[in-house]
Amino acid sequence: MTLAVRRLTGQALAAALEDIARLRITVFRDWPYLYDGDLAYERTYMQPYVESAQAIVVGAFDGDRLVGACTGTPLSDHKADFAAAYAETGIDLDTVFYCAESVLLSGYRGRGAGHRFFDAREAHARDLGFSATCFCAVMRETSDPRRPADYAPLDPFWRKRGYAPLPGVTARFDWREVGATEESAHDLQFWMRSLPGG
Repeated sequence: MTLAVRRLTGQALAAALEDIARLRITVFRDWPYLYDGDLAYERTYMQPYVESAQAIVVGAFDGDRLVGACTGTPLSDHKADFAAAYAETGIDLDTVFYCAESVLLSGYRGRGAGHRFFDAREAHARDLGFSATCFCAVMRETSDPRRPADYAPLDPFWRKRGYAPLPGVTARFDWREVGATEESAHDLQFWMRSLPGG
C-alpha cells in the first residue's frame, strides 16, 4: 500500500496535532529514545510549528489515519538550545534548516516515507534560501543491554542522503525514560549536509 504524504498547514495541521503528539509518544518510547512522554508536554512542544511561518510539518496517511509525521524549522529558532553546540564550528545558524524529527509507526516502515519526509523538508529549506540541513540523534552505547537484538541503526540511510556527523557537535536534553521516575540527561549527535542549489 502506498502512503499518502502531504504537508499539513492551517486547519489540517491544527486537526492533526493531537495525533502527531500520540505518534511521538508511541515511536519515541522504543529504542533508542526510550522516551516516556505525555500529551500535555507534546501539545506545548508542537505549538511553535503552528505559529512559525518558516516551519514545516508533513504527515503520512494510510487512508484517513495519520501513521507518520516529520517536522522542520530554521535552526536559528533553537539558538537557546543549540548555540553552544555550534559555537566552535564557524557555522552560521541562520544558514541551516533543522529537520527536527521523523516518526513513523513500525508497520509502515520500508515503504519510502523516510525519504519522502527528507525530500519535503530539504525542498522547503531550499525554497527558503537555506544552504544546509541538519538533525540530531540520540547517542547510545552499542553494549546497552536494552538495545534490541534486531535493532538496525539508521546511519546507512542518513549517509545515503548525504548526511554526516559533525565531529564534537552534540546537544544535551533531559527526559524521563521508560521505567524511570526522574528525568536524566541524554546526548544527541548532530548530522548535517549541504543543499545543492540552496
